[in-house]
Amino acid sequence: MSLLAIIFVAILADNIVFNQFLGICPYLGVSKRLETSLGMGIAVIFVMAMSAVVTWLVYNYILFPHLVYLRTIVFILIIAGLVQLVETILKKTNPTLFRALGIFLPLITTNCTILGVAILNVQAEHNIIETIVYSISVAVGFTIALVIMAGIRERLDLANVSSLLRGAAVSLVTAGILSLAFMGFKGMMTL
Repeated sequence: MSLLAIIFVAILADNIVFNQFLGICPYLGVSKRLETSLGMGIAVIFVMAMSAVVTWLVYNYILFPHLVYLRTIVFILIIAGLVQLVETILKKTNPTLFRALGIFLPLITTNCTILGVAILNVQAEHNIIETIVYSISVAVGFTIALVIMAGIRERLDLANVSSLLRGAAVSLVTAGILSLAFMGFKGMMTL
């Protein structure tokens, strides 16, 4: 698969949130405000890119072929360390965003998107370039999903929505509709 195809598939056709349904917790939790969503997206892009490189190197040069059974725990430890690094950097450089992200920043550690992408890279037997391109593309797709949802939720706060649908109900309906819309990109891959 060409790098351009990997980018298209990761961002649109197999969007990690809308088509693979990974990372739903931060997606629904952080997407209330556009600014917070963008900040979370940038943090995820950074952690995803760094974890992709480190997990690929560790898997291919240390774990494979005899210690493959340690893959998940080692990947989680690598991701947790990188999230700590991002937390420290954000706390020093942008305290407002650090406070706005609150509990969701440490949740990047357990964000199944990042662990899932590390495992998907191993399963797809991507080389290091494909791993980096795929991981960054998935993170960009995740960020796009967050930003779209945040924009819609900010508009819905201003709209005249029935009290029965306010809050979580309208968010879940919106997420479902967005998921259906993104599944249309999956159909483009069969042409």
